[in-house]
Amino acid sequence: MTSPLRVLVIGGVATGPKAACRLKRLVPEAEVTLIDKDDIISYGACGLPYFVEGLFSDVNTLIQTPVGVERTPMFFEKAKGFQVLTRTEALAIDRESKTVHVKNLDSGEERDMGYDKLVLAMGGHPFRPPIPGIDLKNTWYMTHPRHADSLVKEIEAQGLKKAVLVGAGFIGIEMAEALKERGLDVTVVEMFDQILPGILDKDMATFAAKHLRKKGVKLVLGERVTALRGETQVEGVNTDQQTIEADLALIAVGTRPSDQLAREAGINCAEKGGILINEYCQTNDPDVYAGGDCVVNHYYGGYAGREMFVALGSTANKHGRVIANHIAGQPTPFAGIGMTGIVKAFDFTMARTGLTELQAKTLNLNYETIIWAGPDMPHYYPGHGPLVIKMIASKRDRKLLGVQLAGMGNAAKRLDVAASVILLGGGLDDIANIDFGYAPPYSPPLDPLATCAHVLTNKLDGLADGVSPFESKALIEAGNVVLLDVRTPQEFEEMRLPYDVVHIPLGALRSKANELPKDKDILAFCKVSMRGYEAQRILNAAGFDRVRFIEGGIVGWPFEVKMMKSE
Repeated sequence: MTSPLRVLVIGGVATGPKAACRLKRLVPEAEVTLIDKDDIISYGACGLPYFVEGLFSDVNTLIQTPVGVERTPMFFEKAKGFQVLTRTEALAIDRESKTVHVKNLDSGEERDMGYDKLVLAMGGHPFRPPIPGIDLKNTWYMTHPRHADSLVKEIEAQGLKKAVLVGAGFIGIEMAEALKERGLDVTVVEMFDQILPGILDKDMATFAAKHLRKKGVKLVLGERVTALRGETQVEGVNTDQQTIEADLALIAVGTRPSDQLAREAGINCAEKGGILINEYCQTNDPDVYAGGDCVVNHYYGGYAGREMFVALGSTANKHGRVIANHIAGQPTPFAGIGMTGIVKAFDFTMARTGLTELQAKTLNLNYETIIWAGPDMPHYYPGHGPLVIKMIASKRDRKLLGVQLAGMGNAAKRLDVAASVILLGGGLDDIANIDFGYAPPYSPPLDPLATCAHVLTNKLDGLADGVSPFESKALIEAGNVVLLDVRTPQEFEEMRLPYDVVHIPLGALRSKANELPKDKDILAFCKVSMRGYEAQRILNAAGFDRVRFIEGGIVGWPFEVKMMKSE
């Protein structure tokens, strides 16, 4: 009689439970055991900022199924069919004997657990910067339900008022909104000179940062935190340039893969951290699998190299399924990641998929970009919102390389379409040909993503001569540039760029073109620069060969604008 397959899973947040549940469905007779050193398992860590914000009142909601059943060891045993041992820490892996030495953290008892297949799903841990004061009271991280629960309780108990967030990544941005909505004074400190470094290009990040400032979040960019100040609890945060008063500090400077157990067992890991896996989530030991935040991935676009560490719950769950399928003899390879990320910040969505322009430049790719701005729905439909899209494509074959989005409009829909196009190796024509769902409550007749692809195609064809806002600002400040505003008189009286401009509405441009000089560079623009592009074409036809339009127009202008009268 053949013994049942023994599968031991180390880690109980995302990849581990997903792999165990899937495997029991595929191989019901398998003996699956999951261990975790914590007493809380299978929680939705990505929901922690929204608990802090007050969108739901019980932190245990993050440990429950959609119907309100808590995912406890008993739940997994009764409903899913496998054993869960909490407060059980894996101390060492003996790959030769196929055992894991574990310790019960309550009783202190140690023993060996055997396996036929081992799944490593230890996740990641928050990076603790080596600065003085990092252990002061009222310093928090945000990766565990206890972090969020204690933060909310201490804000109320101590009457905390001034929060300094170290790091302007996803968690920093989400927590800025959460704490601001709780009535705290919020300052975000980031060592890079932009928010969301490594996620958005600086031009898109600068545009998005305007919204955070508008909502009252103070941004301290380009300054490095050198210490947390205080006797026993946080009283301030020192940077290399100033001291910021604070009674609460939240450290959100990234996650590091928990790969020590694997390294000590001789499992191959990346030099900078993270377990190395193949497309089936196998390590260099074919009987040891790994997934989630403890591993590194590769980019499915084929450009960014093999080793990439990106901690995302969505990826972790995909890994769990791939692992279970392979163990069960139903191999389904994991394609890799598209570096897709999205974050909500007050009324804005900030998102990205594929390569950034900085990455494309670093990889020496021959590429072109465009920045487009416009509404996500027809202007007449209630609730429409502005959206700014940056699109990057290869000049060689016009394949889509990357998309970034920011604004009040529905960015998520466009992000997911762009991610799909990149996964399938599609190009600008493919985006234009997608049969997007159209009705006024959802989009204009031509979806913004398709329109953006059209404009980038026009740019590659030499029809559209657009210039990015950052480059436009540099040209303006260098002088010898004519700024041509082609908006209506009413628009001109409401809002302007803070420079000297020539105002000629588009409808009058053909008759007044002779008022413009042909020996200077002309930068045309309007609200979103659709009319700016038309102005460029009109002037080109009239013999002007030094005309460009400012991409994104005033809506996409990432710097300050001059309000002429209250909105």
